[in-house]
Amino acid sequence: MTERTLNLFGNTPRQLKIVNVASVPQRSPFRYAGGKTWLIPRIRQWLSVFGGVDKVIVEPFAGGGVVTLTAVMENLVGSAIMIELDRDVSSVWKTILEGEGSWLANRIEGFILTQENVDSILSTSPVSIREQALMTIVKNRVTRGGILAPGVGLIKHGENGKGLASRWYPKTLKKRILAIDKVKHRIKFVQGDAFAYLKKYANRDNCVFFIDPPYTKAGRRLYKYSDIDHDLLFQLASDLKGNFLITYDNEAEIQRLARKYSFKTRTVPMKNTHHSEKLELLIGRNLDWVM
Repeated sequence: MTERTLNLFGNTPRQLKIVNVASVPQRSPFRYAGGKTWLIPRIRQWLSVFGGVDKVIVEPFAGGGVVTLTAVMENLVGSAIMIELDRDVSSVWKTILEGEGSWLANRIEGFILTQENVDSILSTSPVSIREQALMTIVKNRVTRGGILAPGVGLIKHGENGKGLASRWYPKTLKKRILAIDKVKHRIKFVQGDAFAYLKKYANRDNCVFFIDPPYTKAGRRLYKYSDIDHDLLFQLASDLKGNFLITYDNEAEIQRLARKYSFKTRTVPMKNTHHSEKLELLIGRNLDWVM
């Protein structure tokens, strides 16, 4: 792992390491664009200070859910509430967390991934939420970058020339889903609007909030619901009684909003899917815990 000294936008210089994601447990069934596996060591630091068995973590832009899953499975919090607006992503979480995880795991294990089968499942309108969940997982695993937004193309050559099958690991996916099934009683899932639920839970001091919204630039390419009011999001965060951690792209406009609401910012290094180093922002009321 490499180390870099960060001193952008006036942040205090400090040595921070790029996390090797291979060292972090992979718990989500999604190969999620914009996923936060690389941030997990920071999440552990954050929740070691603000979490606890009496706390509920609220993730209003749940996506691949790796932060919630880590927090619950490592007992960094007592329970969790996941919120996601996207219908396809929601179908997966509903299926797993509402009692049909075993069905989904077995269907994934038994799915023969061929071009014909992929074309068939992606062109068929699902008749149930669990069938939609299966379709979503297949799509997530065969599209470029795991992107689920409309118009994305399928993998062509893929990893080591394996084409569509490059990211299809049915036994691994089954194992992850069954692991989530064991802790489903501690996770509540809601398909809904992040802003509405930030307002709903604003006065609960037993909640901590991990807020990972669609980013200002990449969001338009990666997500179906990418157009959000970033200023309003900061305003709602400022009203939260519980502690929160926001992640964002390192853009001047986001830095301006952080200053407007008197939030602290820290840049953290990560590697994107192309293995290029980039800086992302952590935003909160107090970031002294970042090490």
